Amino acid sequence: MAIRVVRLGSPRSAGEGLRIGTVRRPPRGVRKEDYARLDYYDAWLPQVAPSNELVSWIRARAGSPAAWKQFEKRYLRELEAPDTRRLLELLAALSHGTDFSVGCFCEEESKCHRSYLRKALAAHGAVFA
Repeated sequence: MAIRVVRLGSPRSAGEGLRIGTVRRPPRGVRKEDYARLDYYDAWLPQVAPSNELVSWIRARAGSPAAWKQFEKRYLRELEAPDTRRLLELLAALSHGTDFSVGCFCEEESKCHRSYLRKALAAHGAVFA
């Protein structure tokens, strides 16, 4: 049993389990009824996505390496809020008994919050595929 970190909208892998969208906004131009059918997500958990302010901040800096280091610090700080930390602990605990995936729309994981979400989940003891 484990977590997979995926790009939302990409074809699902065998055994991927429930796909959880960790984004602030749903996909544009897609009806809610079609999210799962089109491989976006089955459940939406925007509470573990970076804040709108933080996303705007990184976009304004064109994703420079120095900006990504700052983004990581700021995002990990956001994830330490008590309610968010409890969600991470829950996801990490679930990874020991069930398969599921978390993801975002970004093409490259290295330039996306999901790479830092992976770190945060690992720090809470999550198991990864």
